[in-house]
Amino acid sequence: MARTTEGDGTPVPQRLLAAATRLFAERGYDRTSVQEIVEAAGVTKGALYHYFGSKDDLLHEIYGRVLRLQQERLDAFADADAPVEQRLRDAAADVVVTTLEHLDDATIFFRSMHQLSPEKHKQVRVERRRYHERFRALIEEGQRTGVFSSRTPADLVVDYHFGSVHHLSTWYRPEGPLSGREVADHLADLLLRALRP
Repeated sequence: MARTTEGDGTPVPQRLLAAATRLFAERGYDRTSVQEIVEAAGVTKGALYHYFGSKDDLLHEIYGRVLRLQQERLDAFADADAPVEQRLRDAAADVVVTTLEHLDDATIFFRSMHQLSPEKHKQVRVERRRYHERFRALIEEGQRTGVFSSRTPADLVVDYHFGSVHHLSTWYRPEGPLSGREVADHLADLLLRALRP
């Protein structure tokens, strides 16, 4: 049985994920070996295979943990007792903030997603679709009730916003002129302006 902690007391799965995230961000997924990951994490290959069946599983989990966080937060915003405009704005800003807080994870994933096994790729697409459908449902609720314009189909509005989110890793720098929160507020405001009747 593999120990759950080693060395500094950090749980082994977290150490493996931190090492893999750093190495994938620096070198790329395909140029990082399992041996390099376990050396950087200070664990054995046996420990890696105990918690993650493969390098593919590590890549999936790097993105999965961000997506689970974002889904949980979106569900909370969508279920809140607030006007639909406020719920959508909160959700639209939050996906930007959480992406920027986990920028390495998002960058690695969008750069390397095509390298996942077909089964894992399909699983991720299902998970992302659930998120996008919940987000789209807020737009459709606002369109149905006349709060938002119906001129643009909800699917296109979703693609417009998430295109901006997925593009963040190509230009955003934490030391730049805008904080993550300011970027989130600007993008959420742009989305709401686009939906204004």
